[in-house]
Amino acid sequence: MQPAPKEDYEMKEDGGNVDSPLETNLRKLLNRRRKNSTLRNLTVNSNKIDFSSNDFLSLSNNSALKKTYLEELRRVDLPIGSGGSRLLDGNSTYAENLEKEIASFHGAESGLLFNSGFDANAGFFACVPQIGDVVVYDELIHASVHDGMRLSRAAKTVPFKHSCVQDLKTVLERVLKEERDAKGLQAGQAHVFIAVEAVYSMDGDVAPLQSIVETVETILPRGKGYIVVDEAHATGVLGSHGRGLVSQLGLERHIFARLHTFGKAMACNGAIILGSHILRHYLINYARPLIYSTFMSYPTLSAIRASYSLLKAGKTELLASKLHFLIQYLFDQFNTVQRPSFRALLSLPHECPQSPIFSIQLKEPKDLARFLQERGMMVRAVVPPTVPIGTSRVRVCLHAGNTTEEIDLLLRAIEEWCAGRSGIIETNSHSQSKEEVIARARL
Repeated sequence: MQPAPKEDYEMKEDGGNVDSPLETNLRKLLNRRRKNSTLRNLTVNSNKIDFSSNDFLSLSNNSALKKTYLEELRRVDLPIGSGGSRLLDGNSTYAENLEKEIASFHGAESGLLFNSGFDANAGFFACVPQIGDVVVYDELIHASVHDGMRLSRAAKTVPFKHSCVQDLKTVLERVLKEERDAKGLQAGQAHVFIAVEAVYSMDGDVAPLQSIVETVETILPRGKGYIVVDEAHATGVLGSHGRGLVSQLGLERHIFARLHTFGKAMACNGAIILGSHILRHYLINYARPLIYSTFMSYPTLSAIRASYSLLKAGKTELLASKLHFLIQYLFDQFNTVQRPSFRALLSLPHECPQSPIFSIQLKEPKDLARFLQERGMMVRAVVPPTVPIGTSRVRVCLHAGNTTEEIDLLLRAIEEWCAGRSGIIETNSHSQSKEEVIARARL
């Protein structure tokens, strides 16, 4: 990874030109992030072992996908650009047939393609909840949902504790009481949307979706609760042939809308919202990211179709099986390490993740990430505001293309980094018990 040019935000001038008043304010804000160690920079990847990307099935460099994609391009004589918004000249039979194929694959009535998962989430939550409606959401829901909710006409948006079904129950009961007092639900004038992710991108944990569905259907009157599931990190990884968590649990008829994205395990880009025909038609009329954006190009549509053809044919099943083997392998290897500094400095998953995302929480994530990168492994440090304060971490993502030897190398390097800090723990132990040190180090 080649670092971006270092910026000195203390400088008053840039390139010989004096900052404008606006640029001065922007520079101050950037400088504040630099001082807080939260400044973001673009980086360029080099040939390191990939423990970072969302290319979970390693399809980005898969020869079968490349061959299928090129065959699809040759099979159909298509232009390159879409030519505009889908409501103008950007629509095509090719795009509509692709939507039908994807919807059928996931067991949905209908689907609508978007340029990105962010566009889809933001567009959905900005326009679907109506005046008087309530959106109840997992506190770790994706930023795109928050952006959509800020533009929404919903009466209120209410978080519940992450993946806590009991807290969801409490929130729904409170919402129900408040709406009944206002006679909103009883008069049929209010609905409750429940927004969750199938797999959470920063922690890698899977939502207790079965329990969530049962809770919603028990607490809320029939026809008043509408569950929306973001399957971005589950697509291609969970469920038969990678159909996702909803399909894995057989909950298709209990979910109002699903978002599947193509930029992770599918090795493409773009997204689709699955739901009813009426939902699709409504989004066409009211989802502003769809209406006012040029639609994705035809080569992008062909890439999505090629990737789905591998899923439908079962050609990714071996890749998914290997991925889940590696997930278990890394978890088991973590549990074999007995070094005290390893256990004291790192907070690791207590149960084997169902997803390829491992969250290793610690106080110095950037230092550990840099240490691993210097040894040929690409991992990323994730710090606030991307994650809550006190949960800074190194995010490790596994891929079907990884090997057990690479995982062993990762583990040895992490052990080496921890060993270099064992003296700090030993020094602190003179004034604190071992239990106090571990509790402090685990945040």
